[in-house]
Amino acid sequence: MTATTMDPRRAAADAIVAGGRLTYPDSLPISERRDELVAAIREHQVVIVAGETGSGKSTQLPKLCLEAGRGLGGMIGHTQPRRVAARTIAERVADELGSKLGDDVGYTVRFTDQVSDGTLVKVMTDGILLAEIQRDRMLRRYDTLIIDEAHERSLNIDFILGYLKQLLPQRPELKVIVTSATIDTARFADHFAVDGEPAPVIEVTGRTFPVEMRYRPLVDDDPEVEARDQVQGIIDAVEELRSEGPGDVLVFLSGEREIHDTADALRRLDLRSTEVLPLYARLSAPEQHRIFERAPTGGPGRRIVLATNVAETSLTVPGVRYVVDTGSARISRYSHRLKVQRLPIEPVSQASANQRAGRCGRVAPGICIRLYSEDDFDARPEFTDPEILRTNLASVILQMTAIGLGDVARFPFVEPPDRRAIRDGYGLLDELAALQPPVDGVKDSPRKLTKVGRSLARLPVDPRLGRMVLEADRLGCVREVLVIASALSIQDPRERPQDKRELANEFHNRFKVDGSDLLSIVALWDHLRAKQRELSGNQFRRMCRKEYLNYLRVREWMDLFSQLRRKAGHLKIRPTTHDSHPDHNHQAVLAGLLSHIGMRDRETREFIGARQSRFVIAPGSALTRRPAPWVMAAELVETNQLYARRVAKIDPRWAERVGAHLVKRAHENVRWDPKGGRAVATEQVTLYGLPVVSDRTIGYDRVDAAEARAWFITKALIEREVADEAWVGRQKFLGRNAEFLERIRRMAARVRRLELVDDETLFEFYDDRVGAEVTSVRHFDKWWKATRRNRADLLDLTDDVLAGRGHGVRLADYPDTWQQRNGDAVIELPLTYKYGPGEPLDGVTAHVPLSALNQVRPDGFDWQIPGHRPEVVASLIRSLPKDVRRRLNPIGHTIAAVVDRLPGVVPETSLVEWIAGALDAVAEVRVDPATFEVGALADHLRMHFVVSDDEGEVHAVGDDLGTIRQSLAGVARESIAAAAPIDERRGIVDWDLGDLPRVVESGDRSLDVQAYPALLDVGDSVALRVVTSPELQTRVMRGGVRRLLILNAAPTRSSIVRKVSNDDRLAIAAGHIELGEVSGDCVAAAVDKVITDHGALPWTEADYAELHRAVRAAAPGLAANALHKAARVVAAATETSDRLATLRADSLRPSVDDANRHLGRLVHRGFVLGAGVDRLDDIERYVRAISYRPVSYTHLTLPTS
Repeated sequence: MTATTMDPRRAAADAIVAGGRLTYPDSLPISERRDELVAAIREHQVVIVAGETGSGKSTQLPKLCLEAGRGLGGMIGHTQPRRVAARTIAERVADELGSKLGDDVGYTVRFTDQVSDGTLVKVMTDGILLAEIQRDRMLRRYDTLIIDEAHERSLNIDFILGYLKQLLPQRPELKVIVTSATIDTARFADHFAVDGEPAPVIEVTGRTFPVEMRYRPLVDDDPEVEARDQVQGIIDAVEELRSEGPGDVLVFLSGEREIHDTADALRRLDLRSTEVLPLYARLSAPEQHRIFERAPTGGPGRRIVLATNVAETSLTVPGVRYVVDTGSARISRYSHRLKVQRLPIEPVSQASANQRAGRCGRVAPGICIRLYSEDDFDARPEFTDPEILRTNLASVILQMTAIGLGDVARFPFVEPPDRRAIRDGYGLLDELAALQPPVDGVKDSPRKLTKVGRSLARLPVDPRLGRMVLEADRLGCVREVLVIASALSIQDPRERPQDKRELANEFHNRFKVDGSDLLSIVALWDHLRAKQRELSGNQFRRMCRKEYLNYLRVREWMDLFSQLRRKAGHLKIRPTTHDSHPDHNHQAVLAGLLSHIGMRDRETREFIGARQSRFVIAPGSALTRRPAPWVMAAELVETNQLYARRVAKIDPRWAERVGAHLVKRAHENVRWDPKGGRAVATEQVTLYGLPVVSDRTIGYDRVDAAEARAWFITKALIEREVADEAWVGRQKFLGRNAEFLERIRRMAARVRRLELVDDETLFEFYDDRVGAEVTSVRHFDKWWKATRRNRADLLDLTDDVLAGRGHGVRLADYPDTWQQRNGDAVIELPLTYKYGPGEPLDGVTAHVPLSALNQVRPDGFDWQIPGHRPEVVASLIRSLPKDVRRRLNPIGHTIAAVVDRLPGVVPETSLVEWIAGALDAVAEVRVDPATFEVGALADHLRMHFVVSDDEGEVHAVGDDLGTIRQSLAGVARESIAAAAPIDERRGIVDWDLGDLPRVVESGDRSLDVQAYPALLDVGDSVALRVVTSPELQTRVMRGGVRRLLILNAAPTRSSIVRKVSNDDRLAIAAGHIELGEVSGDCVAAAVDKVITDHGALPWTEADYAELHRAVRAAAPGLAANALHKAARVVAAATETSDRLATLRADSLRPSVDDANRHLGRLVHRGFVLGAGVDRLDDIERYVRAISYRPVSYTHLTLPTS
């Protein structure tokens, strides 16, 4: 404190001392301990004062502090649990000091602040001190604090005591005095212990008379004695006390219902000169005032006051000499199971029982009758559980977090709260969205306030009510919610006297709003405000009394509304000038009551609440008789059952929005909606186990955007399952991709896969390209409109795209045709593919037209198509003998190296020859190509061939093209002839063909037919035919040309025979060969010799004419000479045959038979043409050699004819 602020205070203290105003009434017990208390205050930082009621501690301790020199370094703060007590004590202390209230002594309560700069003693509620801690963490305004009535152990008191425990080491000059009427002194002393030394305790006795304790249990130990109920027990106790002399009786009961039942029973007794009076917190002020009036006139009179536990400490009832204690009370207790505040009837503690008994020893000796046994009393707990152990800690946690005091579990409370209570406190703040989520992975990480939490901490109301105000600001209904929140902070101002209940209800029902008790509060408020403006103060007070409204509570309601409005204004929350929608009011209130909603259980009056709790609507509500399907309750209180008070019907969908951070969403039946072009799901939304939304269809992108996007890609882009056909038509890329995929699907058998491009491949393709935000047709249209401007082909499927995706297949490796070069031309054979292991034609099949069979060579087919080639290579290498394979280890690497060397263009060599060379290059192992087991190749690795004609008739199927060609040679020639553009002829005896083409082609087929015309020798003429190959054409053409020349240019047989000698004639005759036949053979051989010497067969008419002339000139001489040599060969053959016939030994028979076979191959009809005129001398020599060497003749190399 600065010198400026200390001077008025020091001056005031000096004036009090100098004026002798510090006096202490001798009648107060505390005066006897004055010196001891002053010394303790001076010497100790903390002093515990235990004083009975009436000892004077509350009024005298502030003066003792002044005497000890306190109040100069700061004010002496004096806390009280109630406002009325704070004001009364301040007035009493100021009066005893002879000063005006607000000068030396002031007070501060919720709505009043009477403190000046020179104030020495400030009396206040403990809530005011708690609020000041938020603004002044070190409490610098005070040098002394008196915490009075600490035995009540309210939340505020416990928090203040814990905070002071932390603060005192930081402020050694601060003095703390803790007082109580009945107190667990050891607990408080230990709480403020320093270095293990408890704080000093000074006990001050009160002014009491002896009290006789009588135990009258309702259930007697003797089973023969009939048990009594509570009402009968009270009646019996009252009858017993009537004989004890005059004096009022105070009966302690647990609740209003018990009070009314007992009052009715006592009144029916018609006790003379006895008045029965109820006393409970909700009682109207006039009825409470009757308790403090004198007994009725006209006799000694006796009053029987039936009270709840408010009469234990809060009120002192005058004239009481007798107490009847039922031993029970409704104790506010938080239910961890139901998460609500309960008011169960429980046995009171020993301290409470003694406090009740002490009420009859204030004016004279008294009697206390306890309706339970002494053993029962001894077994009860010593003290009532402090409020912190039996209430929700949300407010405490909120304020502690706002102040920055850390984890509530580590805060030094006098008695640490149960961890479940702490957890539930945090749970309520989470419900109100006041706390940020804990840091993931950090155990016991400190929780921080959200924006909502920081605002809640600044509003002087329960966090639930504060949350309503904050939500009201968003919905524009601040005025109405401020009215409701302030009403829920006080006791109900509506009174219902027992004897005038119907009349009171008639007045109150004017403000009932169908379906909402909360709007009834607003209606009552509007009525009161209107009347307040119309009437004077006295008139308004009388009106409240007439309409059974408690004026003081109405006043408190209005004051609290004003305070809340001011505090909300600091948060820039201001009431609107217009009326708001009722639904907005309910939605705002619901924000603070999310765990207080309920769903009606079928047609019963029972509701299922949060966490499967069950409650009914309390009597008197606007919804009691006509319950709504869903309600919220401002208060859930458990007595004999769980009651909901101040309820309103709600739409459960509001809870989903307000409690978005709490609801649990379950989604099932995820499906594709073709009409909407998106994935949808059925959503169930629950709040604390209640189904606030059922069977709602929502876009699945709200649940899992990635999964919804996957649904869109699969259904819309891959399967094209969209109801809007126009949309599908607008996406041109879908059509292009469909054509591409159809071609790809036809390729599946080629690569021996069931699916070459499966849905997974397509999904990956679209997944890489479609924008991450696309989850529906609508999103796609927006994205694609912007994207295709720059990349119109982004979504087009191509071979390169698939290969780049690890597709692993090049369509070029699986061609549609097989190409084979045939001279300058390229033959293309259609290829088909079949994936059918074990079935015929499994693999690749080349389709060869019958008419083109002559053009297709077997060469190159062993290389297979490029797509199968690596597998063929691997299979052939693995077919090698084991000793060879061992030298190729690791064989997998060797195969990979060979495959890497595969050429792009098939070379002239066979595949096995190439592999052998590659193995030599990569592994330096020489392999004989013949060692590869080509026959071990799987069927699908062999090239198959199907030969068919133009009509589609299949003529041959197999794997060996050479064999097929041989088997179909005749059929193929006929097909070629039919297809060739040239007419075949027969009966040709002279060259009347003009020029003859070497090859003729037909271009009217898928594969051009190539035919080779030739003249075929048919004996007496030649025929024009087409043949299938150039080689065959040459052989056939030579015979045909020779026949034409024999017919037209060669000498006749007779002309040749005439030149033969007789010896030659005889030799031929002996050989059993006709002379004419041999002469014709010699003429043909002579013509053939001329053709050979000419050098080329004639294909034009000019070439033929030239050859014709050559034959005429040379053939006669060549034929005559050939006939002579032929006669010599025949003569030698006859001689050899005769000689062999003489060799009859069995041992020579095989050699003789073999010699005869060779002789027959040398000399036979046509042997001259077969051997040629130039070889006849050799033939004669060979024949004669057979006769001389009959055994070793086989060593001779004989010419073939």
